Amino acid sequence: MDPVVFRLRVFLILTLAVLAMGSLGFVVTEGLSLTDAIYFSIVTVATVGYGDIHPASSSGKFLAIVLIVTGVGTFLGVIANATEMMLNKRQQQLRDQKLNMVIGLFFSEIGTKLLQDFSRADPKLDLGRKDLIVTGQWSEREFSALRQRLRDYNYTVDTQRIDLEALRTMLGRHKELFLRLLENPVLLENESFAELLRATFHLNDELSHRNDLARLPNSDLAHLAGDMKRVYRLLVHHWLDYVDHLKDHYPYLFSLAMRTNPFDEETTPIVQ
Repeated sequence: MDPVVFRLRVFLILTLAVLAMGSLGFVVTEGLSLTDAIYFSIVTVATVGYGDIHPASSSGKFLAIVLIVTGVGTFLGVIANATEMMLNKRQQQLRDQKLNMVIGLFFSEIGTKLLQDFSRADPKLDLGRKDLIVTGQWSEREFSALRQRLRDYNYTVDTQRIDLEALRTMLGRHKELFLRLLENPVLLENESFAELLRATFHLNDELSHRNDLARLPNSDLAHLAGDMKRVYRLLVHHWLDYVDHLKDHYPYLFSLAMRTNPFDEETTPIVQ
């Protein structure tokens, strides 16, 4: 649990306990109704003073002193922690916004094309390709169900369906992009996406160290297939999270993402 949320709950419980104790005490010591006693306790703890009501008896005044000493601290604790929680939430929203901008840049520059190539080299995906055609009518329930199915999916990349030379050229052309993204401190907020970048950068290194990609032995092709499978799996999960985010926050970007859906073999960016 978030420490700020935990502290807020503790201070709320303490504040309610102090108010309950004070209200009951004022009913007994001052003979007030329960409504007046609760009101009396709240204005005491909130330090707004008394304009229409005040303790008359010695025991009531002593209780008010105890209520001020114990209640003001807990009440201020509630205010301070609630404010901190709201500020943290706002900061997290800004960090998430920046992170999604970085993810959007990645998919715009290379991620979508990589996903398109790998998915078309996956012989088993043809059976469920239609399930990845996301539409604007999808609910969070449908996104969650697809995430669950994809967690259990056995990703496969057939190297015979991949143009390794073209893949090497494309990755090499974006090497500077990988370096810049890996230097971005926002990525520290999402280790999974950082792992995707590392896996993609590693695949680029593997391909760049081979001279003749057309004459690789089957053992080496199997090794490269494993590297591509790692990238492929991470790409799919992050692509789904990204389009889910676009659907809820940026409909115009979501529209383009669906018109360039890497799993739709009939997709076109042209609005029909």
